[in-house]
Amino acid sequence: MYFHKGINLIVDETNEGITGNSVGKTTVLKLIDFCLGGNPKHIYQDGENKKQDYKLVKDFLIDNKVLVTLVLTTDLDDENAEQIVIQRNFLARKEIIRRINNEDYTETEFELKLLALLFPNQTMAKPTFRQVISHNIRWRDESINNTLKTLDGYTTDAEYETLYLYLLGCEFSRGNTKQEILAKLKQEETYKSRLEKNQTRTAYEATLGLINNDIEALNIKKSNLNINEDFESDLQNLNQLKYQINKASQEISRLNIRRELIEETEAELKTTASSIDLQQLRLIYQQASNQIDNLQKTFEDLVEYHNQMISQKIDFISKELPVIQQDIQHKEAMLKRLLADEKKLAIIIAKSDSFEELEAVIIQLNEKFQKKGEYENIIQLLTEVESNIKEYDGQLKEIDDELFSDSFEQTVKDQLRKFNKYFAAISNELYGEQYALKYDIVTNKKGQRLYKFNAFNTNLSSGKKQGEISCFDIAYIMFADAEGLPTLHFLLNDKKELMHDNQLVKIADFVNRNNIQFVASILKDKLPDELNNEDYFVVKLSDSDKLFRIENF
Repeated sequence: MYFHKGINLIVDETNEGITGNSVGKTTVLKLIDFCLGGNPKHIYQDGENKKQDYKLVKDFLIDNKVLVTLVLTTDLDDENAEQIVIQRNFLARKEIIRRINNEDYTETEFELKLLALLFPNQTMAKPTFRQVISHNIRWRDESINNTLKTLDGYTTDAEYETLYLYLLGCEFSRGNTKQEILAKLKQEETYKSRLEKNQTRTAYEATLGLINNDIEALNIKKSNLNINEDFESDLQNLNQLKYQINKASQEISRLNIRRELIEETEAELKTTASSIDLQQLRLIYQQASNQIDNLQKTFEDLVEYHNQMISQKIDFISKELPVIQQDIQHKEAMLKRLLADEKKLAIIIAKSDSFEELEAVIIQLNEKFQKKGEYENIIQLLTEVESNIKEYDGQLKEIDDELFSDSFEQTVKDQLRKFNKYFAAISNELYGEQYALKYDIVTNKKGQRLYKFNAFNTNLSSGKKQGEISCFDIAYIMFADAEGLPTLHFLLNDKKELMHDNQLVKIADFVNRNNIQFVASILKDKLPDELNNEDYFVVKLSDSDKLFRIENF
């Protein structure tokens, strides 16, 4: 299928009485998204039940080794214009195809290569390629119904902040660092909440004071008993051993928790590491240099920077592991010795004639020393985690002092003013209403400041959400072109029957007059008469002629 400039419609050709749904209109958009790094499961997965696959479609794509090819060009009117040819299939392992301009890539390399080709000015880990293009591809419910919230429901406000500062051309290189610190803070706070599951630190400290008082009283009571010198010494040693055993056990448990958290974080980071055959890539880059002028960064620089950053993160996070492992081994050996000594002492004391008299005191002392060791260990851990939180808060404050400085905020205001010139003008031309983008500096529950962006109707009316979304996407392309920012010049939209007829007609007219490719799927019986034109149809499907034509096989 060939997409042209302006409006491109994906419609159904169903007979009267048939809905036109489930013929593959949305799947066309998903296939384009798939070529741009989307999840292959979206092609054959049940939208309402994520654990359920359409087996017929999945088997067809795999058994027939279906290969999807997407061609991007810098100029549809020039056959010799620079092109990017992307190919993907649905197979696994050695048979998988994930290819750009006839070069195969791993999953991580694939997105990095697309990012380097399409957004060469973005050299940080965040926003990702998929995040940057999320507003260009709207087939998920989240992006269909929200102007700015185009990512999944787990995306943090900090990630949206980094994304829209980048899209607006507000250069801030430490946005990725801020997200890393926030992730570490979350890890420490989760650890702290585990430790404080039953009580706060001050409650543990108060309780520890009472336990020490009780131990002192019990020791006085025990000293007044008529016990020979050796028996007294054995009892003291046994109590001390129990205290040391409990404390050692708590320390081993704490070290294991810390080790597991570090290993989990290290494993997650290693999955993002990029390994690329730079010799092969150098040949590709030289070819690209002959066609693209003024390439400021080599791809080796980008990959090297990415890998160094990941490596530094892994080194930073995992540098404690050898020490922790050694400490665990040392304390486990010590615990084993303590347990052996305890067993010997317990046998000696159990044989004493005085043991029955002291049994009650010994039991109470044992319980008190056990609690003492447990609470002291928790207090020590809380002290460490609170120190880490304080350090990360300090690092965040340093970043925020720059991010929320008067000069940087003025940059944000200036870029918003430029963008809103297009946003308001386009929405006014199309709908007689003016939309704009605004920001607020908000403070979340943890006291962290963020830029939070929102679109609104300057007439303060409810407006037309679908119209707002399309105006925003179109305005951004025109804004990016004016600012010299890299951007995709196509917009993919699903379920355009949700938009009023006059809105869709006006958008079609606007994109036809400008260098914007607007691809929309829509039920044909909902199509305005003005757009019921074969020139606008790029794909026509029906209940008897669905997208993959699986029935023909």
